[in-house]
Amino acid sequence: AVPKTRILATGGASHNKKILQVLSDVFNAPVFTIDTANSACLGSAYRAIHGLVAESNVPLADVVKLAPEPRLAVTPTPGAEEV
Repeated sequence: AVPKTRILATGGASHNKKILQVLSDVFNAPVFTIDTANSACLGSAYRAIHGLVAESNVPLADVVKLAPEPRLAVTPTPGAEEV
C-alpha cells in the first residue's frame, strides 16, 4: 500500500465486515467507517459545501473539521498482498 493510504467506506455495505475485509485486502490498506446514518450523503454534502466556498480558498479539511471521526473497521489480512 502507498504510505498513509486509507479507505473510508460509506453507505449500506460499510456495515458488512466481510465486504470491508475484502476491500482492505485488495487495496492492502486499513478501512475506516463512520457511525452516522446516511454517511454517503453526508460526504456528498461536505463536498458540495466545499464547492460553494472554493473561490475563497477554504480547504476541505476546514469544511469537514466538525465531521464525525472515522473509526478503524478492518486492517489487511497479513500476506493478502501476495495473493
